[in-house]
Amino acid sequence: MGAIAAVLFAVAFFINGSGTSTNAWFSPTSLMLAGLTCLALHLLGVGTGWYSRRR
Repeated sequence: MGAIAAVLFAVAFFINGSGTSTNAWFSPTSLMLAGLTCLALHLLGVGTGWYSRRR
C-alpha cells in the first residue's frame, strides 16, 4: 500500500507540474486523495501480507 501511495503521489506531481488538462478521476487532487487513503491504510497495517504477521 505504501508503494501504491508513492506511485499515486508521483503521478499527481507530474500531472500538476506539466499542467496537463485531465478529467476529474485523474486530476492531481483526486490522485493525491487516493494516495493519502493508501498511505493511511498502509499505516494501519492493511496490505502487509501474511508473511510479516508470522514473524
